[in-house]
Amino acid sequence: MGIIISIVIGVLAGFIAGKVMKGSGFGFIVNLIVGIVGGFLGGNVLSWVGIDWGATIVGHLVTAVVGAVLLLWIISLFSKKR
Repeated sequence: MGIIISIVIGVLAGFIAGKVMKGSGFGFIVNLIVGIVGGFLGGNVLSWVGIDWGATIVGHLVTAVVGAVLLLWIISLFSKKR
């Protein structure tokens, strides 16, 4: 997949995950980072459980969103004030 498509998918995944987990996005750069790391995390976690949504743009986006939501959930576990 091209670098431009990867960046667009990363930004979209980070934005969608931000809306799902927090209610708002985090800005372009943070959305990009969360989306790209989420894509990597989602791809690995979903492959461990045997889920593959195909090599389409929509499949990559869904995988990245799942991973980004998982990443934000893990971050929220460590950032809660006790």
